[in-house]
Amino acid sequence: MWILLGLILGIVIAFILPSQFTFPIAYSTYISVAFLAGLDSVIGGIKGGIEGKFDLSVFISGFIMNTLLAALITWMGDRIGVDLYMAAIVTFGVRIFNNLGYIRHDLMNKNHKDKNEEKTIKEENK
Repeated sequence: MWILLGLILGIVIAFILPSQFTFPIAYSTYISVAFLAGLDSVIGGIKGGIEGKFDLSVFISGFIMNTLLAALITWMGDRIGVDLYMAAIVTFGVRIFNNLGYIRHDLMNKNHKDKNEEKTIKEENK
């Protein structure tokens, strides 16, 4: 719950900040990979909350480590002339879609279960 509120707050702050706050184009790859790493951590935290396994210290350490590792991989790739950031993009992309699939599946199961319970209650009241 707190993760979702933090994500919404971050989006609101981003829209409120003046448009003069920009990053140089040279950092765009680093920022995009770091953003994906952070988004992966947030969605993983939501999944952990649904499973009842959320731990704030694990979330914060994972968020920081994923973001730093993604930036480091991108930096190393820039230094040796290989697009290593693509590995991070693919990895985080797959994890994001897997976690979103789990969240969607869980929400649909809960919705389906609620409808079946309502149907059973209506049948019992007849």
